[in-house]
Amino acid sequence: MEAFLSEFGNLLLRWLHVIAAIAWIGESIYFVMLDNSLRPPRNPIQSKAGVSGEMWAVHGGGFYHNQKYLVSPPDLPEDLHWSFWKAYSTWLSGFALFAIMYLLKPTFYLVNPSSPWAWAATMSGVQASALAVAFLVAGWVVYDQLCRRISPNMKHDGRLSLAVGIMMVLVSWLSMQMFQGRAAFLLTGAVMATAMSANVFFWIIPGQRRMVKAMKAGVAPNPLDGKRGKQRSVHNTYFTLPVVLLMLSNHYSFTYTSPYAWQIMSLFIFSGALIRQYFVLRHSGKNQLGYPVAGVILLAIAAWLMAPTTTPSSTPVPVVDSGKDTETSVLGIVTARCVQCHSEKPTLGGFAAAPAGVHLESLGDIQRHADQIKQTVASRYMPLGNMTSMTDAERAAIAAWDGS
Repeated sequence: MEAFLSEFGNLLLRWLHVIAAIAWIGESIYFVMLDNSLRPPRNPIQSKAGVSGEMWAVHGGGFYHNQKYLVSPPDLPEDLHWSFWKAYSTWLSGFALFAIMYLLKPTFYLVNPSSPWAWAATMSGVQASALAVAFLVAGWVVYDQLCRRISPNMKHDGRLSLAVGIMMVLVSWLSMQMFQGRAAFLLTGAVMATAMSANVFFWIIPGQRRMVKAMKAGVAPNPLDGKRGKQRSVHNTYFTLPVVLLMLSNHYSFTYTSPYAWQIMSLFIFSGALIRQYFVLRHSGKNQLGYPVAGVILLAIAAWLMAPTTTPSSTPVPVVDSGKDTETSVLGIVTARCVQCHSEKPTLGGFAAAPAGVHLESLGDIQRHADQIKQTVASRYMPLGNMTSMTDAERAAIAAWDGS
C-alpha cells in the first residue's frame, strides 16, 4: 500500500507539475513575443503619455490592444497582474517529484556504481541525496555570481551568455560523473529550471516591486531594476527549450545510457537555445533561418552519437549454444536479476508496479523487450544500482543473445 500511495502521489504531482510548467513557459514565451512585437504608437498623444510601444491582436473572437510604458503610466492601477506563482508552483512541484522519485530512492536512481570517481561510486544513499540537493544549490550560486560579476550593469551580456554556456557544459559533464545517467539528465535540466525560478524570486519580482513602490511614491524608479529583470527574463527564455528537452529525454534510455551522454546533453542545450533564438528574432520581424538549421544540425549530431553501434565488440563474450539453451540461459538471468521489479507484483520494496510497465516474467515478455534489455544491461543502467548483483558474465551472455 505504501508503494501504491507513493506512485499515486507521483502521478498527481506530475500532473500538477506539467500544468504549472505549461502555464509558466507559455506565459513567458507570450511576453517575449509581445515585447519583441511592439511597434511605436501611432497616436502622438500616447507617446507623450509614456507609451513606448503597442501591439494590436485578435484572439478568441475579440481584439486586444497591448501597450508598454517605460515610465510610470498616468494611472497605475491597484490590480496589476503579477507573473510569479506559475514559476514558483512549477519549481515546487518539480522538486517534490524529484524528492519522491530520486531523493527517497537514492540507491536505485542516484548512486552511480560505474562512476570513474571512487568516492561517487561508493556513496551511500543519504550522501547521494545530499549531493544532489547541493548540486542544484551550487548551480544557482555559480550562475548568479556569473551574472553579478560579468555583466552587473548589463553591458557585457554577450560575454555572460558565453560564460553561462560553458557553465552548462561543465554541469553536464559533472552530473554524468557523479550520478546515474537518468538522474544526471534530470539534474542538469533542474539546474537550469532552478536558475529560472530563482531569477523570478530573487531578481525579477523584487525589482518590479521596487519599481511599483517608487512610482506610487512619485519617485523615479531605479533603471537598473528594469534592466536586471530584463536580463534574467532573457536568460529564462533561452533556458526553456533545453529544460523541456532534457526533462523529456530522461525518459528515453538511449540518451542517458550512451557513452557520450554529457556531450549529448550539451548538444541538446545549445540546440534548444539556437531554435529559441530563431523565434525570438522572428517576433521582431527577422527571419534568420540559420539558427534553426544550426539547431537541427546539433540534434543530428546528437542522434548520431546516440545511435546503437553496428561494429562488432572486441570484448570477448562467452560461447552460448543456440536455440533452447540460449533462451533458458537468458530467462534464468532475467528471472534472477530483473523480475524482482519487472513483474506484475514486484517483490522489491518501493515498487507498486513494474517500472515503465515492462514485465519480464516469461520468455515471450523477454523477447518483446529484447532490444531494451540488451541496451540497458550493456550500458549498466540496469539493474538499477546493480542491486541484484548481475555479473559481467551474465551481461556478456545477454549481449551475445540474438534476441529471439
